[in-house]
Amino acid sequence: MPMLPEADIKTIPFQIKETGVVKGIKKIIVRVEGLPTCMNGQMVNFDSGVKGLIMDFDQKETLVLILGDEAKVKAGELVYSKRGSFNIPVGDNFLGRIVNSLGFACDGKPPVVPSAFYPIFREAPSAMDRTDLKEQLISGVRIIDSITPLAKGQRQLIMGNRISGKTAITNSIILNQKDKNVICIYCHIGKSSSSLSKVIQLFQQSEVFKYTIIVSAGAAASLGEQYLAPYTAASIGEYFMYNGQDVLVVFDDLTKHAWCYRELSLLMERPPGREAYPGDIYYIHSQLLERAAKLNSEVGGGSMTFLPIVETLEGDVTGYIPSNLISMTDGQIYLNTTLFNEGFRPAVDFNLSVSIVGSRVHNPILKQLTSKLRFEYVEYRKLLSLSRLKADLSASAEEKIRKGKIITELFIQDKNEQADIEETIILLYAFEHSFLNNLSDKKLRRFKKEVYNFTLKFKPSLIEKLKKEKKLTVSAMREIDKCLREFFKK
Repeated sequence: MPMLPEADIKTIPFQIKETGVVKGIKKIIVRVEGLPTCMNGQMVNFDSGVKGLIMDFDQKETLVLILGDEAKVKAGELVYSKRGSFNIPVGDNFLGRIVNSLGFACDGKPPVVPSAFYPIFREAPSAMDRTDLKEQLISGVRIIDSITPLAKGQRQLIMGNRISGKTAITNSIILNQKDKNVICIYCHIGKSSSSLSKVIQLFQQSEVFKYTIIVSAGAAASLGEQYLAPYTAASIGEYFMYNGQDVLVVFDDLTKHAWCYRELSLLMERPPGREAYPGDIYYIHSQLLERAAKLNSEVGGGSMTFLPIVETLEGDVTGYIPSNLISMTDGQIYLNTTLFNEGFRPAVDFNLSVSIVGSRVHNPILKQLTSKLRFEYVEYRKLLSLSRLKADLSASAEEKIRKGKIITELFIQDKNEQADIEETIILLYAFEHSFLNNLSDKKLRRFKKEVYNFTLKFKPSLIEKLKKEKKLTVSAMREIDKCLREFFKK
């Protein structure tokens, strides 16, 4: 028999697999015997085609989380595992798509062709791979850019009661990244399909999908998919970050993620701790949030900014999950339901909102104009409470209340409305230099609405100057004064 040339010999790739057997099923947690060299976070495949994730193991058995339809998994079924970490597809083709926790398309379009595969539980960048946070992420939300500025690579917690505008404020930040070379990832965890539909509709109307990806694991998804969703979003974001791009990831929300993990832990019979959460609830969130970073040029030079959302109960910011997340982020933006109901939207509470690293990247002119603003607004809220009690107030107190009302009006912003930094500078300069003290409420609202467009039309050189200046120079102040006087004359 003639020998075939080596080029014509087809070889089958050699693979090492371990085999186990399903011994019991508790809802979505499967007890498996076998798999002697398994590790936590490893993916397995059931004979039925369903995938699973190893959550725990001992010498006798392995606990596997079902990622898919649990009805297909039966006792006695074989389970196969391969050595290596649990990888998911990532790549540029994910832009404009809606995917599930395994990276598979769920928007009715063709499958996404990946550029690479990244571990879903990838380690956070080391200290040597990071660099200082030096660049501001412009949110387009006037009160955030003025009081709690965001840095690229920062982790900023968004917190507040139910229906206080948490999702709306993050959506507005995503909308503002248009034409700013920032890749946005919106991670939908454990929420209703109707809330996701609203986000999708907004993104489609605003052409946001050109630079945005949605990772969806809503309330109808399995607990396993909800648990994995934020890690999937972080892995997809890391692909862009390590390729030198800036990324913004919104986790909406981590309260639902914590509920999901608590249920999984109870099914695995782990001992419950405070509020029935397992002892490692802190670890799973810190493992996630540590992946936000600003990389140095040697490893790509990109950045990944995290905006995790957490829901508070009756305004209790000392709850177990909120206090955990506060301790592992670089500040928080607290949305106050009382302010929201009063019409002050976005309802950012000056008292409880802070950006620990924001001062490093704060626009120097805005930083100069807002140095006393937080104190003045907090004092106004206290005086406002006294005035509601019909207490007699001095003339100076009345003046402070009037100034507080002006601040309130300047920071009220319509839903999904975008504000440029230069517009905010002009508004706050007018406030700081007493141009607005004698305006009626109606004229104040008109001033806020029209002054920036007036400046763009008649003084475009001033806008360019404010973009370039690093501080409020005498010449810039003279130009703003002149512009404001001309506006009031017209």
